[in-house]
Amino acid sequence: MELETKVLSLQIQEAFYNSKETLGTAESCTGGRIAEALIAVPGTSQYFKGGIVSYTNEVKENLLGVSHEVLEEQTAVCEEVAKEMVIGACKTLNVDYAISSTGIAGPTGGTPNIPVGTIWLGYGSKDDVRTFLLTEDYGRDINLAIATNKALHLLIDYLKEKHKQ
Repeated sequence: MELETKVLSLQIQEAFYNSKETLGTAESCTGGRIAEALIAVPGTSQYFKGGIVSYTNEVKENLLGVSHEVLEEQTAVCEEVAKEMVIGACKTLNVDYAISSTGIAGPTGGTPNIPVGTIWLGYGSKDDVRTFLLTEDYGRDINLAIATNKALHLLIDYLKEKHKQ
């Protein structure tokens, strides 16, 4: 695992470690990489409850409660699905916060409307979900590494904002 990812994981640990708050993940295109990054540091079990790899729409619907209509009308690669995945992870895993990812990492699978490299990241709580869109294609491995690190960065910034209040 690259150094930046470990540093980000340590920063998340610092944000959670002395709180009673909990974290989970709901990943599609990243296939568990975000969860893997989180558990790379010892002590993660104090706040990280687990993750759901929801690679298919069936799992998104059945385990995370993602709307069938949204999946049919907008596809799995859209902002609304990223949001619903966060909400579903918070409910299913009984956590305070969650991170989600849904997209097309490549090298194939893109369309003119949703090209390879399109990845929606979701993060937050069931009552305050935020999203971020990645759109560049650097090849599958780099796309997934960028998505993982960006998701961790976004959560860190979100938690800093929340804990200031």
